[in-house]
Amino acid sequence: MTIRVLIVEDDKEIRSLIRASLTVEGFVVQTAASVSEAAAMLHHALPDVLLLDLGLPDGDGEQLVKLVRTQHNLPILIISARHQEKQKIRLLDTGADDFLTKPFSIPELLARIRVALRHRGTRLMAATTTFSQRELHVDLAKRLVSLRGQVLHLTPTEFNLLARLVRSAGYLVTHRQLLSDVWGPDYVEHTHYLRLYMAQLRAKIEDNPAEPRYLLTETGVGYRLAMEEDA
Repeated sequence: MTIRVLIVEDDKEIRSLIRASLTVEGFVVQTAASVSEAAAMLHHALPDVLLLDLGLPDGDGEQLVKLVRTQHNLPILIISARHQEKQKIRLLDTGADDFLTKPFSIPELLARIRVALRHRGTRLMAATTTFSQRELHVDLAKRLVSLRGQVLHLTPTEFNLLARLVRSAGYLVTHRQLLSDVWGPDYVEHTHYLRLYMAQLRAKIEDNPAEPRYLLTETGVGYRLAMEEDA
């Protein structure tokens, strides 16, 4: 089951970190940087989980909690640097499911998301976070990729692309799926991004990028990370 998460956070670095971390775990992630942007996205398509900062440029996230709770029952997790007990209690009484104080760890955030979903009857299967075939080894949790025992240095986008393929190792992932999951839903037509970064990945991973053993092309459809039986 694919879980869709909306992150409402105006700090670009925090937003990018959470998005990248959740994407590696198999979540489909969208982001917003303001109350108005989040409200518009919620009106267009409802996520399964809402991660919400409080101090936003055009208002307080508490407004969004009240708005969502008048219409929907999705889990709302507050992520904020504020730590006043009275405010936490008010937000929880208003309808938030949980409150994480910044700074927090990604494993704790993931655990809180799992608990919130479980309370609504959704149990998450553990995401595939490792891949080991022939000389290539990938550990997504440690953000470690090695070939013949040598650590490979990937750019963040190269790593996110490889991570998406690892989660579906052995199976075809379409161009649109990859573009949406790695770059975002606004980029599903930008296939030149995918060709460029796939070429860069192959140059680092494959002995002969023209005849890849790991990153296989399904012509006109997408890509597949090869398993041993593909050899």
